[in-house]
Formats: sequence, structure tokens, C-alpha cells
Amino acid sequence: MLRKTDFFIDGKWVAPTVAKELDVINPADEQPFAVISLGSAADVDKAVAAAQRAFPAWSATSREQRIALLEKLLAAYNRRVRDMAQAISWEMGAPIKLALEQQAASGSGHIKSFIEVLKSFEFEEPLNDKNPQERIVREPIGVCGLITPWNWPMNQVALKVVPALAAGCTVVLKPSEIAPMSSIVFAKMMEEAGFPAGVFNMVNGDGPTVGEAMSRHPGIDMMSFTGSTRAGVAVTKASAETVKRVALELGGKSPNIVFDDADLTDAVTRGLAHCFENTGQSCNAPTRMLVQRPVYAKAVDIAAKYAATVKVGNPAEDGDHIGPLSSDVQFEKVQGMIDAGIKEGARVVAGGLGRPEGFNRGYYVRPTVFADANNDMRIAREEIFGPVVAMIPFETEEEAIAIANDTPYGLSAYVQTGDKARAQRVARKLRAGMVQINGTDRPYGSPFGGYKQSGLGREGGKWGIEDFLEVKAISGFEEGLG
Repeated sequence: MLRKTDFFIDGKWVAPTVAKELDVINPADEQPFAVISLGSAADVDKAVAAAQRAFPAWSATSREQRIALLEKLLAAYNRRVRDMAQAISWEMGAPIKLALEQQAASGSGHIKSFIEVLKSFEFEEPLNDKNPQERIVREPIGVCGLITPWNWPMNQVALKVVPALAAGCTVVLKPSEIAPMSSIVFAKMMEEAGFPAGVFNMVNGDGPTVGEAMSRHPGIDMMSFTGSTRAGVAVTKASAETVKRVALELGGKSPNIVFDDADLTDAVTRGLAHCFENTGQSCNAPTRMLVQRPVYAKAVDIAAKYAATVKVGNPAEDGDHIGPLSSDVQFEKVQGMIDAGIKEGARVVAGGLGRPEGFNRGYYVRPTVFADANNDMRIAREEIFGPVVAMIPFETEEEAIAIANDTPYGLSAYVQTGDKARAQRVARKLRAGMVQINGTDRPYGSPFGGYKQSGLGREGGKWGIEDFLEVKAISGFEEGLG
């Protein structure tokens, strides 16, 4: 049993103010493999005080100094990437191949991308050619509270910690208590890279205690949160008392529109593979597959046959299988949503209730495809966060757009068609922060975020750094004087 009960505060590993231990569960066998501490408001106070002390000096560092330290972090990350992948696999059940090639790799990918963005980022510039005396200056907002989720832990840690530090902010990180081990590895990398004491601080804990204390803390100037829309609302309300900036990356119910001129087999199987990746635990998963009526029956048949080939297995074993869900809470939620889909009259063409054959423990679920769903059903409106796809027929382009946009969310959307002009026309009409056409990948540095209840702000690239900056206008500025 691993014991990782200390927090990283002011450049040191320190014991919690009050001992309150929590077992970290391996979702593959439902057994504890590590112990952490749950922090308190007193621990948050210590971390915030350290970040406040460090802010004046860190915010005054040069671009070159920050780049040099981030490059040391990248080197430390690359040296320990297998340790990171193992921690992620143990804590949230990602198969080891996925944990190494995508989960852990996303962290190093984002660090490298932010270093490149920082090299040319404009922190100061004149308002315009006619008004060079009006200087626009972008300055770090201050101490930032960062709350990250369990589903893509290093993707989100890197998307928050790195741009905040690049902007000149100091931070207090609270990783998910379900998947804290990867952030402990990350904190050791930060320590190895040699960041000044107090620039990066980490306190483990739960949302109602540590997350609430951070959101309400008068010493924190900004909160950046990734998680459920419900929890994001709670962070926003608590942050309102001190009028701090809030950035949110929340839920999604992303539509995948398949027109009748698409390469049907490729479009359907690619859509299911994306949805089932990470056992469906991705906020941008294409969970609603909208299929044009002339090819709908064929698409359902392709989906059913493909889903039957998807393997579920032990995350410790190498391969392209999917692993368990992250926790007992998530397992019960997904089972409840599958049951709701059945009761509402959607047709199960693959998967269904219960564990896959051969599993009697672990939070494993059956990859599930519902046909004949409609957009009023819970399985089409609520974020399931499991390997569950709802297939919905449509007749016209206009109907597809209407169904796609009929959601409280607006994170991602996907379009599959052989008509390039239609693809771009539809993409412009979709109320989503990100649209991918015919399986095109998104590169590092592209803005990640959504409309409506999918959040506020954008992560990644220059947009990620901008989120952590204040804008100051200086009138009467003369170049070269200071």
C-alpha cells in the first residue's frame, strides 16, 4: 500500500493540519492501493499564503526565465512518463497502453505547446499605429486556484498549471481525490524542475471542503475548474462572494452528424471508437449519433456489429481494450442511465445492463448502443460519462442542426459527409466550441472549451495563457523609458 499523505506547499512536502486519510481505489479490482490525506480549509490557507508570498517575485521573472523552468519540467516529465502512465492506470482504470500513449502523453504535449506559445506571446503592444502612446499591457492575474478532474488527469493539470505559470501567476492545485496519484507524481516533477518555493502548491481534498475553501478564499484571484456542470455552478457561486474570475470546462453531450453521403462504415465505427475510448469518460465524447434516414438502418447494423467486437479487459494488460469506469459512483450512474434508456423505449442493439461476461468485480460495463432514441430521452440529454451511444435518425440538414443544437451543452460537435461545402456550412451553424469534420484530429495549441453550460473560457495555446492575464491600458506611454 502506497502512503502519500503529505501536501506540497511552499516548496516542501508537509503533513496535513488535521489527519484525515482516504483510500485510493483501483477500479479494476475495487481494492485500495494507496492512501492520501484529505485537506482542510487550514491547509488551503497555508498554500494560498505561500502562493501570495511567491507572486511578486515570480510575476516579475522574464519570459526567458519561465521558459527555462518549463523546459526543465518537460525534461523531468519525459524522464518519468512511464511512472505517470502507471499512476493514471492504477487510479482511474485507463488501460496501460492508453495511459502511456494518450493520457500521460497529453501532459508532455501540452507543456511543449505552451513553451512554444510563450516564446512569441505578446505581453505588451501599442493600441494601434495611430495611438502608440496608449500601451496595452497583459499582466498575471495573481494567485490561481486550480481544480482538476479524474478522467484525463494530466491533460487537465497541464492545461491549467502550465499556462498559469507561463503567465506569471502562482497556483494552488487540487486534483480529484479519486485520481490524486498522478498529480503527486507531477508535483515531484515540479520540485525536480526547481520552481521557486510557493509558485506551485498542491493540496489534496474533496470538493465540498478544499474546493469550497479555495473558491471562497479572498487570497485567490481566479478559479479554474474542470468537472461536472453541477460542481462548476457551485464553484461559480462560491467565487462570486470575492468577485474572482472563474474559468470553467464542464460537461458535454456532443452530436455526431452522419449524412447519407459519408463513408458510412468509417464514420460509424470511428464515432463509436471515439465514444468508447477511455471507457466513455471524456467530456467531448460523441455520445449522440445523428444519422440521416436513408442510411439509418444500415448505420445501426454497423454500430451493433462494431460494438460487439469492442473488448473490455484488465487495464494492467497491454492492448486496445477498454478498462473499467473510475469508481463505484460512476458505475452506478452509468447503470442507471442504461436502465433509463431501456425504460424510455430506446432499442438496445449492443451491450446493456450489467458487467461484461467474465467479470464479477471491478467497475466494468458493457459498451452499449441504443437505436431509435429521440432528443427528449435522458440518454440523449444528460451526460452519461460511460461507453453509451444514442443513435437518432434525421431527415434534412436543417433538422440535424436543430437536433444537434437542442442541448444545454455546447462543447464539441462532429460532422461526417462527403460534401465539403456542406461540412463547413453545418460546422458554422453548430453551437459548439469545437467542431471536427470527417475525423480530423485536433492539434495541441488549439482552443478547448464550449458554449452554454459546457463552460467559460478556453484552454490550450495562446487562449490558455490569456485566461490567466489581466489587461491594463497605460495612457501617455513613451517607448524605451521603463
